[in-house]
Amino acid sequence: MKPFFKSIAALAFSLFLLVTLGVSSVQAKTVEVKLGTDAGMLAFEPSTVNISAGDTVKFVNNKLAPHNAVFDGNENLSHPDLAFAPGESWERTFTDAGTFDFYCEPHRGAGMVGKVVVN
Repeated sequence: MKPFFKSIAALAFSLFLLVTLGVSSVQAKTVEVKLGTDAGMLAFEPSTVNISAGDTVKFVNNKLAPHNAVFDGNENLSHPDLAFAPGESWERTFTDAGTFDFYCEPHRGAGMVGKVVVN
């Protein structure tokens, strides 16, 4: 009877190791994009973000407000409302691979454009 219990204990221990060590979960990440650079330039910082499908981009109003982020042809990703308060933020999760160009409506002419590249 003892070998039977040893086998059960070994099986239980093996399953425990498999579950705790062998299964790695991939977690989505959140990347921050500042609206207006720390140096006070009219630009997104960083201007290009490389992420994986399922990751989130958090847009944070930084300097020289007002700002927004508009994605041409992707209204569901756009945030057309202007952010005035420092620290004001919103998030967008990208589920599809591709390159998504965006801009700040008030400052597009000044070159405030960005890109999200989703792998």
